[in-house]
Amino acid sequence: MLFDSSIRKELARSFGATLVVLITVVMTMMLIRTLGLASRGSVAPTDVLLVMGFTVLGQLPTILSLSLFVAVVSVLSRMYRDSEMVIWFSAGQGLATLLAPLLRFAWPVMLAVGALALVAWPWANRQIQDLKTRYEQRADIDRIAPGQFQESAGGSRVFFIDKDSPDAMSANNVFIATMETKRETVTSAQSARLQIIEGERVAILSQGQRLESHPDSTSLRLSEFAEYGTRIGTASNIAPEEAAVKARDTLELLKNPLPIFHAELAWRFGLVLAVLNFVVLGIVLAVVNQRAGRSASLLLALFAFVIYYNLMTVGQSWIASERTGALAFMAALHGGTLVLALLLLTARHHQWSLLRLARSRSFASTAP
Repeated sequence: MLFDSSIRKELARSFGATLVVLITVVMTMMLIRTLGLASRGSVAPTDVLLVMGFTVLGQLPTILSLSLFVAVVSVLSRMYRDSEMVIWFSAGQGLATLLAPLLRFAWPVMLAVGALALVAWPWANRQIQDLKTRYEQRADIDRIAPGQFQESAGGSRVFFIDKDSPDAMSANNVFIATMETKRETVTSAQSARLQIIEGERVAILSQGQRLESHPDSTSLRLSEFAEYGTRIGTASNIAPEEAAVKARDTLELLKNPLPIFHAELAWRFGLVLAVLNFVVLGIVLAVVNQRAGRSASLLLALFAFVIYYNLMTVGQSWIASERTGALAFMAALHGGTLVLALLLLTARHHQWSLLRLARSRSFASTAP
């Protein structure tokens, strides 16, 4: 009992510290990425924190798995370095006896990863998709922010108005760049006002000029105007796009036999199975060689984590393209990794090695 309680307490401290660090790093990365989406006009600037929160929530299964893996490797490596493992081994605790307390600590993490991967992951992706769709379906005039270059919903026009605009229905120093198939135009005006003409939003530009060019010609056409009207848009009637595969509920994926749905299911269930494999691999990889340095086992664990998740991503694309089946791939990757880790754990537990086996054979051959 003392062995179980001591290792679980240290695992909890290491897991909590690693989780806080990883969440902070991921939140910083997601904030930068979300700000980039907002600057490109993909999401509303007011929804940046929401999108970032949903994105971090969707990444939590991976963060929890990595935190648990790092905690197991770091705690056991410290015990090896401080000779605590020697004490436990001399008390009759073999390496395989570590598996029981580690699994008792890891099963809540496995349940959390399962709930996040099967329920929270599609829900978060669906919320992000809804925010993007709602923002893209807004009229161009609603997307314009004073003092910022803003793209239209279709990406064919770029707008800019001065920060010192009188009100919401008028603006100063207006710039509109339009890119069409056979024509590119740049229109600038000192002022503009918004009017509703026959149900359409029309911007009336005043005191400006319009530059027109053609991609297949070097000629330019410059015209000046006192007033010029351009249609901004009508009420949006775009139907919502079909939900992406990542945004579909797990039960819906189970009912549909399409390969792309099987690929998504393999990814979600694979996240849960990966937690079990990381616990067993952590015991195997934590064996420290004092000459290799303090961080050798941790670097090896991070390298194994990257390879494992890359293989999951590759397998997802293979299942979607029908190069392999979902069950066959999961059995090969997750089942094969578990069997290999258990074999290595058994060898370490009984202290089997090729060198010792060779020495025993050579001694037996030389014995009279």
